Amino acid sequence: MVLIRKVIKTFGVEYLQILDEEGTIDESLRPDLTEDRIKEIYHLMVLARMFDEKLFKLQRMGKIGTYAPIKGQEAAQIGTAFAISKDDWTVPTFREFGVYLARGADRVKLVQVWNGDTRAFHGDAKNLPVAIPVGSQALHGVGIAWASKMRGENKVALTYFGDGATSEGDVLEAFNFAGAFGIPVIFVCQDNQWAISTPRKVQTAAETIAQKAIAFGFKGLQVDGNDVLAVYAATKEAVERARKGEPTLLELLTYRMSDHTTSDDASKYRTEADVHAWDSKDPVLRLEKFFRKQGWWTDDYGAWVRSECEKEINDAVEKGLAIPPPPPEDMFSHIFAEMIPDHKRQLEELKAELGDAQ
Repeated sequence: MVLIRKVIKTFGVEYLQILDEEGTIDESLRPDLTEDRIKEIYHLMVLARMFDEKLFKLQRMGKIGTYAPIKGQEAAQIGTAFAISKDDWTVPTFREFGVYLARGADRVKLVQVWNGDTRAFHGDAKNLPVAIPVGSQALHGVGIAWASKMRGENKVALTYFGDGATSEGDVLEAFNFAGAFGIPVIFVCQDNQWAISTPRKVQTAAETIAQKAIAFGFKGLQVDGNDVLAVYAATKEAVERARKGEPTLLELLTYRMSDHTTSDDASKYRTEADVHAWDSKDPVLRLEKFFRKQGWWTDDYGAWVRSECEKEINDAVEKGLAIPPPPPEDMFSHIFAEMIPDHKRQLEELKAELGDAQ
């Protein structure tokens, strides 16, 4: 028997890099950003890096709770958030500190958040709170974008997740719904090579994560996630498609330079050589190299940026740590519209224990 085969359709996955590791730019792909706007991006990236270092130290001092470092992923976060409008939505995980900064979130409240005080999220209309469950926020992003579409608001939603989340059913269900109904959503996968201690190569047999979008009928693009200009340009293009009802999956290739969280010890499952291999790809360093090639860099400018960031961080930390913690009973608030019987019982038990302790 001879099997008859035919090609129904062929597919490909594009890769985008604009700024290489030496800071050399491909002028044909250069995004429409002025010097001032690119310097604004750089300032935010340095702020994110320095704030990250400060929060890590505060956790080690016992002044805040568990923290998820973002070192090495600044371009992926600032570049995406910088490419959307203030009226669009961001639906983050627990590692999008840079996204909150770029979106203008109150710096004091960001310190408050990592001190375990969820009241800091109240009143933020376009940036959803931190999501701890892996992958669930992809469905929330699709739901928000779908509601916006039904209302005729012409807004998009960026929903973030890591490479490990693409092994979760929630993410694949979100992909399917977005493709089937033409939802104005952008899926941002920060492919940082590790799902806690599980390496990227174990997550999937697929050569790229971007190609997973093909199965659901929309565009997937792999981007150098440490090249902030490429991240910005790819997101900007994805936003234009989203406003037409065409979702996009952006796979941002980057690396988690720190531990998964402050409760993790990455040295147990990866070598120093693995980490150092990414040193030359550092997104902040790459942009500095670009500035030098453009003639925009001076040591005074670099010192000024760090000084301004340090002042902003110190002010936020001082004010954030001075905020009195919420009452323990607050843990039962904002879970359901009406408190369920089990929570009512637990609340009464807590009140009794607190009363006995006094």
